[in-house]
Amino acid sequence: WRAVGDEVPAKLVAAKELVLEGGELVEREQMGNNRVGMVVWQCTLVTPEYPEGRDIILIGNDVTTKAGSFGVEESEVFFKASELARKKGIPRIYIACNSGARIGGVEELKAMTQVEWNDKNDLLKGFKYLYISDDDFKKLPAQAVESHPETVNGQTRHVLDAIMGVGLPSTKGGVGVECLQGSGLIAGETSRAYDETFTLSYATGRSVGIGAYLNRLGQRNIQMVNGPMILTGADMLNKVLGQQVYTTLDQLGGPHIMVPNGVTHELVQNDQDGVEAILRWLSYVPENVLTIPPLISSKDPVARKVQFTPTKTPYDPRHMLGGVKVDGEWQGGFCDEGSFHEYLAGWGKSVVVGRGRLGGLPVGIVSVETRSVERHIPADPQETKSSDIIEVQAGQVWYPDSAYKTATAIRDFNRGEQLPLIIFANWRGFSGGTRDMFGEVLKYGSMIVDALVEYKQPVTIYIPPNGELRGGAWVVLDPKINIEQIEMFADVEARGGILEPPAAAEVLFKKDKHTVEMMHRCDDKLKELDARQAKGEDVAKDVKAREKLLLPVYQQVATQYCDLHDRAPRMKSVGVIREGLKWEESREYLHWRIRRRTQENSIARQLMRAVPNMSYATAMAAVTDLCKDVAAAAAAGGEDKAVALWIEEHPKEVQSRVETERHRATEEEIYKLVSSLPSSKRAEVVRDLVGYSRVAAQASA
Repeated sequence: WRAVGDEVPAKLVAAKELVLEGGELVEREQMGNNRVGMVVWQCTLVTPEYPEGRDIILIGNDVTTKAGSFGVEESEVFFKASELARKKGIPRIYIACNSGARIGGVEELKAMTQVEWNDKNDLLKGFKYLYISDDDFKKLPAQAVESHPETVNGQTRHVLDAIMGVGLPSTKGGVGVECLQGSGLIAGETSRAYDETFTLSYATGRSVGIGAYLNRLGQRNIQMVNGPMILTGADMLNKVLGQQVYTTLDQLGGPHIMVPNGVTHELVQNDQDGVEAILRWLSYVPENVLTIPPLISSKDPVARKVQFTPTKTPYDPRHMLGGVKVDGEWQGGFCDEGSFHEYLAGWGKSVVVGRGRLGGLPVGIVSVETRSVERHIPADPQETKSSDIIEVQAGQVWYPDSAYKTATAIRDFNRGEQLPLIIFANWRGFSGGTRDMFGEVLKYGSMIVDALVEYKQPVTIYIPPNGELRGGAWVVLDPKINIEQIEMFADVEARGGILEPPAAAEVLFKKDKHTVEMMHRCDDKLKELDARQAKGEDVAKDVKAREKLLLPVYQQVATQYCDLHDRAPRMKSVGVIREGLKWEESREYLHWRIRRRTQENSIARQLMRAVPNMSYATAMAAVTDLCKDVAAAAAAGGEDKAVALWIEEHPKEVQSRVETERHRATEEEIYKLVSSLPSSKRAEVVRDLVGYSRVAAQASA
């Protein structure tokens, strides 16, 4: 609140606890007296983005109840809470601290169970079976055990074939596979929730088994330094391995594992930082899946010039995005000052992803690390010969991990967050060496295309100043991948092409054959020697010497010739980019361009919900028609701003057009249905419709 200059409201949070009763969630305060190790609240948060309040569903393990394990009831509570978040389309926040699926046994049978030994005098020879006496058997519910009778010394024994425990108190809430079924239930629910609403998990303590999977299935994860995510404990693994290998849970799923592998998006030091991280993430996210991200007033003017300029030499892309102090003076970056926040920083380091604001408008950002980075693969304690591996990765290149990171970030921005996407495209290509091809770079590069094809919000591809987009890297970002959403721009100082100019010159100039021809056409000395040679003089040595002298210079000329093909004017002339931009002015231009497209896209989605069979192209045509007068009246270069502001300031006109389109589609559908009837039936149906209309009109009057 203070950051945006507003007074902090007296009440920031209102919470209603939800309890499972009769298979449904109902509002009831438990005051900490819950007997189920899963707790749920529907919270209303008063934030600068939503001063009237926004709702979230908050789900948490209660680690004080059966160690936070997942029994049948815990899974049912989690399922219903997550389902509620999906139905409402509001964020689902999960606070994770648990011990995995509950494991137990039928306690009542322990004191009843007896052993039939092979040799009572030598117990080391083993046993034949377990059994309970006839008296104990009669005390048990019908489905407590499955057994068969056996008579020994005139007494009936019930040899245990299976223990079910049905009807016994100790099995309430589950003790085995029923808990695993519950885990499967909430695993599937969490996967659906990620597709349908915003999901975020905070691992405040250990997350084991299904707890770890829930974090991963929800995709977005904040991890506290003391919150390992593991599949099983160190002691259990040591038993499997038959030796003492692992000593801590951190070795299996601590930050040094989960941050570099991309499971953890953000690492925090304590719970206060964790809550702050949750609220910061929510600040970029719309209140529900049917709305657009919240636009707030920004202290950083949208018309501000971008001061930090990317250089031809390697630089930190975070300075380009967030700004930096240089010689004591602040140089503003592309995003609003202080708004850019990086995520997944420890994984796929040759790509930088995060969320920021552009003139108060939330955006998802993918950028490129231009410097070399290192990838660390830790040694595995169970492999005595293993050791740490450090791999050096070049800047401006997609590797398997950074390509996967790019696709992951795009999917996250699209699902539940509905963020406009900006990709600062400065890639020379993909790493195609043996190791990286084996490491599935082709697969992960293809996933970038898949993610962009699915994108439902405006996508802006911008080749920054002194940046370049080449070969396969261009292909996976080209606007033709998703013509409904992707637009590409290039800075006037950017380049784009199949090969870099030196390599292109090798091809275009036939390995200097055409370069030499250019020398003879342009160099006065060579033209003179050619004339003398034509007259029969022997000047071959002089020609060769002159060619050798000039070759390095003319190779530069050939390179420059190829470079001239890669510039913004040619890109625009052949229709592969929308505009060539000047970096310092890009903030304002792209703000209004993205803001307009976001508003238009939102109206198109409303139309498509109102008219289920309407295509996106048809919906956008209706939007264009709605705004055509505003666009026509706008000053040169001001069309995007004029349209965006008109849409924001005229919600009634927008809603009226949506209703008009819905009515028109309904009429068309009625005509189609009536036309499909036999001619003998049409008059009867029309008569009934007229009668229905009269009755409905009288009822409404």
